[in-house]
Amino acid sequence: MSRNLRKYILWFAQEHVDFRFPEIQSILKLFNISQNWKKPENPELPFWIIDLPDEESARKIASRSVSLRCIVELWAHAKSIPVLHSHVKEVIQKNPQWGQTIFHRDSSFRMNVETYNKHISQAEKVAKIDTFTYIPVTGDVNLKNPDVQFTYIEFFGLDPTNVPPEPDDVLFGRWIADGRRSDLKELSLKRRKFIGNTSMDPQLSLLMANQALIREGDLILDPFVGTGSLLVSAARFGGFVLGTDIDFLMLHGRTRPSRIKQKVREKDESIKANLTQYGCQDKYLDVCVADFSLPIWNSHLSLDAIITDPPYGIREATAKVASKEPSGEKPPSPAPGTFHCPSRSHYDLEDIFRDLLAFGVQHLKLGGRLVCWLPVFREDYTDSSLPSHPCMDLVANSEQILSAFSSRRLLTFEKVAAGDGRAANGEPSGVQLNFRKKYFFHSEESREQRRLQRAQLRQIGREEAAKRRKDREAS
Repeated sequence: MSRNLRKYILWFAQEHVDFRFPEIQSILKLFNISQNWKKPENPELPFWIIDLPDEESARKIASRSVSLRCIVELWAHAKSIPVLHSHVKEVIQKNPQWGQTIFHRDSSFRMNVETYNKHISQAEKVAKIDTFTYIPVTGDVNLKNPDVQFTYIEFFGLDPTNVPPEPDDVLFGRWIADGRRSDLKELSLKRRKFIGNTSMDPQLSLLMANQALIREGDLILDPFVGTGSLLVSAARFGGFVLGTDIDFLMLHGRTRPSRIKQKVREKDESIKANLTQYGCQDKYLDVCVADFSLPIWNSHLSLDAIITDPPYGIREATAKVASKEPSGEKPPSPAPGTFHCPSRSHYDLEDIFRDLLAFGVQHLKLGGRLVCWLPVFREDYTDSSLPSHPCMDLVANSEQILSAFSSRRLLTFEKVAAGDGRAANGEPSGVQLNFRKKYFFHSEESREQRRLQRAQLRQIGREEAAKRRKDREAS
């Protein structure tokens, strides 16, 4: 490894742990930051240590990551507080040039104290800050907008029921940049103009945009667009966005409102209104009603990324246009000038993902990515059951647990070879269970089991009562 690499602390928010590594890997590739970084042995730790070529690389990572709270240039890392202090003193002595930059008298400063798995009072924080009086800062203290920030971290393990008296790890360094956590509040669904029952959480949608490697000026498509949450995140990172959906009423904001107190949709509720709300209206190309099983696009369409959350058949139906009447005859064409809503049929989840991969192979540029969610039953899940295509590499696979028996996986495919989707050398594969049928069957089975258990308990109670009556009569 190059001697010029410097160590940095990635300090994460403790949520969506399984999505951290794919996001950081994607950002490293997005900015072409050379790195042979491997997944940490314990990915649940709130801090990861990474080697980076320079401070600018650290700032680039922070400028995109929504998992990161901040990035800190690592000065010292130890298992005990006294050892940490000795390491900090040693680092300062080895870098006398800092006297003209970090410790310059015109540089204001601030020190932050972070603890994990243990709450401490403000007075305790001040006491810990006072132990660093040997740091040769000569500028003024500025708590609001300092030129330099120092960060001291104490880690008390991951078990809140067994907090050690002393920290397991202590770290110290210079703060470099905050992540994009502020975007989560700004894009909150609570204040968004147009939402539906399946609108994607802002953090997950931004994670998808990062894993799709969206850059300024990229062309992005969501073929199951719904209320456009993924388009908002893609546009936020500079992508020009398109969307399609088979649900005419949802696409035009005519469905029943999702908010409890709202009785009817407002007239201006739309996907475009969402993008306008966040200042991204210039990135909005259009959305249209379309059946994904019957592509409407010109064969020369070239996309930089596809991000989507296909319907699972639970809260939203998996539907496509029915090609024939039950009798087998083709349905009659509507009269000219009349409105016609074609009948629909069930669109199997297996077919959806087969079509997604084939569409990605046909329309993604080389190196373009398809990022999509796949629902699974946890007890049945195996890597071999995932959809696949010889022209697409699966580069990331993260799990979000939904219940005791189900979860969904965020799959990121990267196009590595040209193909025409369903050609002989490019047939999608992968066996998917009927998630909708099994989801409801599993629930019914659980209810049936509970009903039988209650019946058995009632029968036992009746038998015990009868026995007590006989005992009383016998006595």
